[in-house]
Amino acid sequence: MAASARGSVWEIQPRDVEAAGLAAADAAAFVAALRSAAAAAGSGATRDAVWAAVAAAGVLRPEHPHALHQLVYYSTYAGWDRDARGPPPYWFPSPIDCKQTNLGRLMEANGPKLLGSSYKDPISSLSHFYRFSVENQEVYWSMVLKQLAVNFKQEPRSILSTSDRSKKGGTWLQGAVLNIAECCLLPCPSLKRTDDSTAIIWRDEGLDDYPVNRMSLKELRGQVITVAHALDAMFEKGDRIAIDMPMTCNAVIIYLAIILGGFVVVSIADSFAPQEIGSRMGVSKAKAIFTQDFIVRGGKKVPLYSRVVQGTSSKAVVIPAIGDSIGITLRNGDMSWKDFLSRAAGRSSSYSPVYQSVDALTNILFSSGTTGEPKAIPWTQLSPIRCASDTWAHLDVRPCEIGCWPTNLGWVMGPIIIYSCFLNGAALALYHGSPLGRDFCKFVQDAGVTVLGSVPSLVKSWKAGNCAEGLDWTKIRVLGTTGEASDIDDNLWLTSRASYKPIVECCGGTELASSYIQGSLLRPQVFGAFSGASMSTGFVILDEQGTPYPDDVPCTGEVGLFPLYFGASDRLLNANHDKVYFDGMPIYKGRQLRRHGDIIQRTVGGYYIVQGRADDTMNLGGIKTSSVEIERVCNRADECLLETAAVSIKPSGGGPEHLAILAVLKDRSAQYDVNLLKRKFQTAIQKNLNPLFKVSYVKVVPEFPRTASNKLLRRVLRDQLAQELSNRSKL
Repeated sequence: MAASARGSVWEIQPRDVEAAGLAAADAAAFVAALRSAAAAAGSGATRDAVWAAVAAAGVLRPEHPHALHQLVYYSTYAGWDRDARGPPPYWFPSPIDCKQTNLGRLMEANGPKLLGSSYKDPISSLSHFYRFSVENQEVYWSMVLKQLAVNFKQEPRSILSTSDRSKKGGTWLQGAVLNIAECCLLPCPSLKRTDDSTAIIWRDEGLDDYPVNRMSLKELRGQVITVAHALDAMFEKGDRIAIDMPMTCNAVIIYLAIILGGFVVVSIADSFAPQEIGSRMGVSKAKAIFTQDFIVRGGKKVPLYSRVVQGTSSKAVVIPAIGDSIGITLRNGDMSWKDFLSRAAGRSSSYSPVYQSVDALTNILFSSGTTGEPKAIPWTQLSPIRCASDTWAHLDVRPCEIGCWPTNLGWVMGPIIIYSCFLNGAALALYHGSPLGRDFCKFVQDAGVTVLGSVPSLVKSWKAGNCAEGLDWTKIRVLGTTGEASDIDDNLWLTSRASYKPIVECCGGTELASSYIQGSLLRPQVFGAFSGASMSTGFVILDEQGTPYPDDVPCTGEVGLFPLYFGASDRLLNANHDKVYFDGMPIYKGRQLRRHGDIIQRTVGGYYIVQGRADDTMNLGGIKTSSVEIERVCNRADECLLETAAVSIKPSGGGPEHLAILAVLKDRSAQYDVNLLKRKFQTAIQKNLNPLFKVSYVKVVPEFPRTASNKLLRRVLRDQLAQELSNRSKL
């Protein structure tokens, strides 16, 4: 089909619009406006130009039925040749607005000096500036550090030193001393942040018709100082203290207080089973744990403290989920939030932060990888700077804005959204309740959120419930998504609710404190793909022999990251860092590449699509876990089982991965009800691993394919199962 868009979009008739849910009285006017907008693109305009004109004209509005947005979008791009042209874009940067973005302003101010005559403007010169940021990291980071609320007690002697070849990732900000939590709590004139600025906006579930609550920077700092004083009364500097609770105001206050006082946060997700809580407490050697009596979700009270008690004998400080009094009896040695705060009575209203070197440990997070025991990943003070700079450059978080990303401190997005808001001068919006329904979506409206993050499973829930109907999301300027593969139609729904604002897709890792590929407001955005590498982040795509493909050539292979990566981990607490991230990786331009584990596709047009994992890690609902962890639990689900294999299957139409479990029975000739087995696997996983993981498919097989050394070939099983399900779908 020719590139011209003459055809499909012009063939939409009033009856089609009515069938898509628009009132008959409005159908003819809508079609006329649609054709007028399409005509403005010019005679013979390409499909992307027509869509750009239609989107810019505002013909499609948030209150229109989703079926109408589908009709126009899919009709406009009918016949689009993805193989020849790459994924179709839905959002286009403005030549005027691009100069007001964070990165655009930096490029306009420094581009002519750094790039010379090759610099034109932020959009056309983005690729040149990106390459400059990779090849001249000292220059790039010296500029970006000035944009953030980072206050050094002692300035760094250098931005990057590569003299110590044993440090494959280089030495960053050598000699710098600071307290990164203090940086989040002080006024910052360059970011228009004063003591009276709003720091946190929140609402409790069930109070959705009441005004939102607001906490000023001064109030936040005062509460953090109180908790820091109480910590000093109970612990020694450097002690590791866990947080296992929903991401509430109190959780954020505790998080910042631990770091302000020179202690170390241990992040544990509030969805974990007791065994998982216990393993993380043991690996991190945490001295105590902050938790809640219950988790309030959808009007229900889900026990949390009882899980903590089953998982660890360490002292617990228990915060009430509702009101001022806890709703359970405490174990001997544990204490209530009220009693904990009383330890700060009589203390000064000021506090002396513990200043440490930039590579000092501040937070221990966990990532499953491919082994049974979770990897304990230490975050230093470099990590917050990295994640805040990423959101500054790519999500374009600006001073005085309001950022919201429903998550948990047990997952990497928890610390990322804290630092992304506070180090960029923005306010943090928190909803104390379930983010799955309309009440959360109303909070987004009422809080005036301007940067809204999500995971695809959340968007799917909002779309299924039509949760944004009648709500005003027009204050949203940028959307973000991470954690798992995005569904194209779900994202069409999401952007349409916010008047077609850009969705910045992000893909990275806990050990990177950032994304290595993500979207940019200086490039057209496409659904379900990443528009480029993160600023200053270099990588190559490797073929099966470990040879890099040429840059900018469409290809598929394992990603190899350039090792000089600001903010990336340089050690693990319970594993060999070099073995996990470097062993076996090829040398490129004199340096050994860093392993990340993703298989990615570079499309025509330079977009990136994640195809899965090179190892046996899977991504379920935005949570990375390993086949080994799931198999360990499932192998004990029934006495009849000899062994199990867990694999994830990517749906043919895109979207989040599905968990499939294959089983070999002890008696190969026995018959077994797979539905019963599926229920047993689901129960075992919910009880012993994570209640958020859903078993989608179970199959009994006679044996598993293996290598000569008896290693299970999960990739073969995954490919066979994907083919089988694809054939079944076609039938």
